[in-house]
Amino acid sequence: MVYLDNAATTPVRREVLDALWPQLTGGFGNPSSHHRVGEAAAATLLGARSSVAGVLGCRPPEVVFTSGGTEGDNLAVKGIALGSPRGRHVITTPIEHEAVLESCDYLRRLHGFEITMLDPDASGLVDPEQLRRLLRPETTLVSVQYANSEVGSVQPLRELTAVTRAAGVPFHTDAVQAAGWLSLDTAELGVDALTLSGHKLGAPQGIGAAYLRRRLPIEPLVHGGGQERGRRSGTENVAGAVALAIALRLAEEEREVASERVAGLRDTFIATVLAGTSTARLTGHPSSRLPGSASFVFPGTSGEAVLLELEQRGIVCSSGSACAAGSDEPSHVLTAMGLPAEEALTAVRFTLASGTTAAEAGRAAAAVHDAVAAVQHLGRR
Repeated sequence: MVYLDNAATTPVRREVLDALWPQLTGGFGNPSSHHRVGEAAAATLLGARSSVAGVLGCRPPEVVFTSGGTEGDNLAVKGIALGSPRGRHVITTPIEHEAVLESCDYLRRLHGFEITMLDPDASGLVDPEQLRRLLRPETTLVSVQYANSEVGSVQPLRELTAVTRAAGVPFHTDAVQAAGWLSLDTAELGVDALTLSGHKLGAPQGIGAAYLRRRLPIEPLVHGGGQERGRRSGTENVAGAVALAIALRLAEEEREVASERVAGLRDTFIATVLAGTSTARLTGHPSSRLPGSASFVFPGTSGEAVLLELEQRGIVCSSGSACAAGSDEPSHVLTAMGLPAEEALTAVRFTLASGTTAAEAGRAAAAVHDAVAAVQHLGRR
């Protein structure tokens, strides 16, 4: 099997498993307990928090551990919007992950917020100048993803945050897909909030982190014992925090070398698919894209049928975000980028990882031609 759905989830790294076992067995204390078992757990949690903060270029107290990217997005979007005294206006994009879009819809429905959408171009990028024009005195938050989960386009984040910084408006970015591929230095990026998910990096599912800038007013989503400095109550997942910290540190150490190597594989893969399949069209920005992301539409086919044909040939990939899998609706990302609904339904996404080999990528590229040809042949019968 060739696994090319790493944007959905990644296998747990061996180094992470080795660190998890002692935490799940001997290190079982509650970090809030005032005895030596609890204090040992608290020290381990602080170590994990400091490690994550080191990668993010922030202070350890600015790191909040969550259950993953969805909770982190909810905490950042709802928490900042509801905690801010500025007003009830949020700016985002129509190509965000559902966690951001649904959080914005919640603010609109239940709290009377007005949500303004930036217009992505045909490659999935938004314009900093349009953002500047849309800002208002009552704008509470701007939330724009770092990199898109479906087409891999990387936003001009530093240009966008320069606009919001000048206006004094908090900026949140969903960096779930960018982690491990792009710099996460929050000071350099100019963001006020950033969210991560461990299972995209080789940690288990169910752990994530949010960077929330110091003194940024936050209304917590989960109330209780006041853990995470009152921003996310509930007994902390110490083992998960350790796993995330190790996976994130390893990804950062390997990032530059891995990004360069995988980007080369990706470019060869894209070129081979486009040359071998006449109907194939690349989606997303041709160059400003994640190193491991290659997404296509195949007009005249069914994306789901192509996926099934590929899986029969040992290639595992997807039609888009795993959170939208099984939906009969076309991708909201592709339609927002201007693709007709019928064409968006032909989408197939391939996402390579640092461990993907040239042989695996080559085998997958060759299989695309056969899979698309098989689906087209069945369609003509």
